Amino acid sequence: MGVTVPVLMVTAGMRSAPGAWLLPMRADLGWSTATLSLGAAIGLIVYGFSGPLAGALIQRFGVRAVVSASVIACATSMGLASRLHTQFELYVVFGFLSGLATGLVGGVLGAVVANRWFVRHRGLVIGMMGAATSAGQLVFFPLLTAWAVTLGWRSAALILAGACLMLLVPVLLFMRDAPEKLGLTPLGGRAGAKPPLAEPARRVMKRVLPHPTFWLLCGTFYVCGASSNGIIGQHFIPHAVDPGFTELAAAGALAVVGAFNCIGTIGSGWLTDRYDPRKLLLVYYVFRGLSLMALPFVHDRVGLMAFAVLFGLDYIATVPPTVALAADTFGRANVGVVYGWVFAAHQVGAALAAWGAGLMRDSLGDYVFALFAAGGLAIVAGGMTLLIRRQQPPAVAHLSAG
Repeated sequence: MGVTVPVLMVTAGMRSAPGAWLLPMRADLGWSTATLSLGAAIGLIVYGFSGPLAGALIQRFGVRAVVSASVIACATSMGLASRLHTQFELYVVFGFLSGLATGLVGGVLGAVVANRWFVRHRGLVIGMMGAATSAGQLVFFPLLTAWAVTLGWRSAALILAGACLMLLVPVLLFMRDAPEKLGLTPLGGRAGAKPPLAEPARRVMKRVLPHPTFWLLCGTFYVCGASSNGIIGQHFIPHAVDPGFTELAAAGALAVVGAFNCIGTIGSGWLTDRYDPRKLLLVYYVFRGLSLMALPFVHDRVGLMAFAVLFGLDYIATVPPTVALAADTFGRANVGVVYGWVFAAHQVGAALAAWGAGLMRDSLGDYVFALFAAGGLAIVAGGMTLLIRRQQPPAVAHLSAG
């Protein structure tokens, strides 16, 4: 965890760059919100579909090799982004390469590490991994915005590239693939028990694809992406600037979202270890939908901070129960591959919402309709979670019996 957490933090900061730099890039390059949002949307889609690839690569080459490749690609993409001048370069570098680089770790790394190293407190650890993502947003979003305002977004991209390269040393020195390779037992696992064997990715998905739970997880997580990364992660700052907030004030509010999401995601992990993940998801999605529908009526700083606190508690809280349902249904050893595809659905939703909200802003003049649409989808997703058939994990049943 000592290496995984900073990797997740920095890659989360890198993924927040399109939202933090949207207005400075629009002023510098003269492109529309929809054009820049399309670049971000491409990055989100590639980021999502890199998850299944990452799951398969981790099973074949190991965690350290995949994370090292990701860190190098992250630094490369930010270095090239600092020099982009055409829309084609925006889509290739800021979209495709950036999405691939961060997607190799951002989607499945936390889930893989948590399920390989922990049996007891697994949900809590997944929550802590989600909190690391939030902490990355908390640290980097206001920094990226401030650097873009004071130094320019191109200089900010170079600074971020340097931060990515600094991660390579601890990854190579300290990251390990699994506790069994060090002669250790996962926390809460039985001493001497053989670790669960991972199936080849193709065989896993042949078994998973006909399963209704897989598609329900994909559908609900699609809405999760649309209602979080897609509309808030990409468009919160321009939405807040419309009624008169400054960019820095909006970035500060988004940092508050990240701070309270640390609390909410860790709390969600703790709750996932104790309560039915489906009921937790119902509460999270409905609460998120109502929060999004209330945002258009926020016009003062107190209301903005109140939204940031309430929405922050729910921002990535959906991750621990979703990962738990995937692992319990399809096996802990296969969670990288299965959750990778579920996360791909998340990013498709995020990408379509990011681009669609940009189009609505350009055509309608505000984000009201986009926010109401995302909120309505979140409430529907809450109802969908009740259709999931839960399977009690054998390890949990064993611990409870003991």
